[in-house]
Amino acid sequence: MSILVQKYGGSSVADEQKIQQVAERVVAAKRAGRELVVVVSAMGKTTDQLLAQARRIHPDPPRRELDMLTSVGERISMALLSMAIQRLGFDAISFTGSQSGIITNDRHSDARIIEVRPFRLQDELSRGRIVIVAGFQGMSYRREITTLGRGGSDTTAVALAAALGAECEIYGDVDGVYTADPKVVADARHIPSLEYPEMQELAEHGAKVLNAAAVEFAKERDIAIFVKRTDGQGGQTVVRRYAPVAPGQVVGLAHERSVRVIAAQGESRDELLAFLDERGIPGKQLSVHRFRERPDGLYAAVVVSREFLEDADAFRAALRERLGERALLDADLGAVSLIGAGINQSFRTLRRALGVLAEAGVEPSGLHTSSFRITALVPGPRVDEAVQRLHRAFIEAEGVPENAC
Repeated sequence: MSILVQKYGGSSVADEQKIQQVAERVVAAKRAGRELVVVVSAMGKTTDQLLAQARRIHPDPPRRELDMLTSVGERISMALLSMAIQRLGFDAISFTGSQSGIITNDRHSDARIIEVRPFRLQDELSRGRIVIVAGFQGMSYRREITTLGRGGSDTTAVALAAALGAECEIYGDVDGVYTADPKVVADARHIPSLEYPEMQELAEHGAKVLNAAAVEFAKERDIAIFVKRTDGQGGQTVVRRYAPVAPGQVVGLAHERSVRVIAAQGESRDELLAFLDERGIPGKQLSVHRFRERPDGLYAAVVVSREFLEDADAFRAALRERLGERALLDADLGAVSLIGAGINQSFRTLRRALGVLAEAGVEPSGLHTSSFRITALVPGPRVDEAVQRLHRAFIEAEGVPENAC
């Protein structure tokens, strides 16, 4: 029998009734002749609740202890789903990330998987059992519990699929990837297929359907990811290796309502980067430029997602204590990104995007580009409007290129 890895997100296992529904879907796949490994997230908002509780105890909780705390949520889900499957008459067993053989580096709260040793899972599959795995977590080479960052259960599923030679299905509350967040853009369109780099850019810059590290892992191992709705309604999005069909065309938009921009002047660049590393704060984008005609001509700016820097006021005070007036923090920005292969072959797309924003009276405070992306930093309260206007100009007016499924 072929092995199938399924992953169910927090909304899919939010309560007992939904866990029962997931159990029925898993059992149906087992009856159809598949060997099942099922990865689960924490129920509903459990992780957010645990993080809030931690911050009521300590304003800047140690990351090791956060991992010990937040890894509990997925263990609850895995045990309850295993019980629900067994009640339906099928043999199931649940495992934590460490029991599943997921080995990570030693970075707490944002660990990377470096190896998967799935021997115990293979043994249980050979006995005919359905295996349930707690997503989002692993064990470092120092035998410490680690977590994989937001959306890390996706990475767990893809890593296990690669290690087991399995297919990978990701289930959530939407039937795949859309050209923008449907909660922001009413006319967002379903995308039936995407190539890895486009999906990775969407995920890294705000699209919540898939985790960016999971897409990167899938790209490295050439694992196709099927994104579906838990209730089986609608279609699906397949993420795999494609040749770009319409290079230069925008295929989708992603956004973040809140990002932080930290800048340092002069030779304080290295001190700023060390300061961020000491606090385990990863940057999304680093820009450095030296103006040779200026004595203080070196400027460095780092963009950080809000999830890694929640308390801007406390960070600003610590930054000022360390670097004084040489460093600045802007905490009132959002980010809007246009994604598509080859969209920066010329400046045409960038110029059009800036024109659309200018018509709305939105002046970006920063611009970042790659071969697949244009990102504009805009005032946080204007993010939704910017997404809607850009979607009308680049998607609704031009349509979405169709990749062969």
